[in-house]
Amino acid sequence: MGIGPGSAIIIGIVALLIFGPKKLPELGKAMGSTLREFKNATKGLADDEEESKKVIETKKAEEK
Repeated sequence: MGIGPGSAIIIGIVALLIFGPKKLPELGKAMGSTLREFKNATKGLADDEEESKKVIETKKAEEK
């Protein structure tokens, strides 16, 4: 489904009214850094999982 352009504009106007023009860029920056950290953390977990699968597959291949 997702957010359409009209909904995004309404959300932006409401955020501007609630937080004000001075606080809004700070909130955007904080949200961006939070999403970046989350992405890095989940990427690290996925990499660890792939590495452990490779180790298990290697051990199974050595046993045969």
